[in-house]
Amino acid sequence: MKWQRRCLLACCLSLAAHAAAVDPGKDPVPSVMWAFYHKQMLGDAPFVFDERVKLLAPPFAEDARQVPLEIDARAFKGDVVRILAWAELNPLPKIVDFQPLSGVLPWLSIRIRVEQATPLRAAVLTRDGLWHVGSTLIDAAGGGCTAPSVVRTQPGWEERIGEVLGGRYPRQDFSRLRVQVAHPMDNGMVGGIPEFFINHAQLRDQHDQPLARLELFPAVSENPSLGFDIEGAGQTRLLLRDNSGNQFDAAIP
Repeated sequence: MKWQRRCLLACCLSLAAHAAAVDPGKDPVPSVMWAFYHKQMLGDAPFVFDERVKLLAPPFAEDARQVPLEIDARAFKGDVVRILAWAELNPLPKIVDFQPLSGVLPWLSIRIRVEQATPLRAAVLTRDGLWHVGSTLIDAAGGGCTAPSVVRTQPGWEERIGEVLGGRYPRQDFSRLRVQVAHPMDNGMVGGIPEFFINHAQLRDQHDQPLARLELFPAVSENPSLGFDIEGAGQTRLLLRDNSGNQFDAAIP
């Protein structure tokens, strides 16, 4: 009987610990800014902190101008309407507004700037109107948003604006598309250089049907890198537009 009681107690403790680990109301990376961003980004809409929304970033940003970030909401495949991401303590917090449509999984990789150590958030809106918020912390020496552009120091950079390098790599039941776009992505925080950045992107399939739409913000790094998971075969097209009205179009086999 004692052994049975011990087992029952252990099971109860285990369940309690699990419940605490997935408490939908408890911020996994406590931040004094959460209430502000809940209102600013999500309009005070219903939400849960959800560990199924995965944010992968290095624990420390070795280069605060080029920080890799992966947003994985594939646990909600087929049910995702929109994904928003932001860095709470950046002077320009917004990163991306991503709408995966038919044929694209709710997964995105991107490189960003961070100005200092900050919580990173990704909020996934599902068809039931609920936001699922994933979180992580990143440490940084700082200055990624206010550092001068490296692109602008390279000879002939103006002639390469909009060039797209990339490829498509088969996986088990999808393929991963990775691209890099030549662009300084100026955020307006360096003296004498106004905002000049890619603010819209659209991915289309071989039949010119939209696969995904993105709105990009100045927190995205210069020469932005993007990654998508695509179901099905055939050529894809990436259409881009910057805030000066320049438009770019690249075909990716």
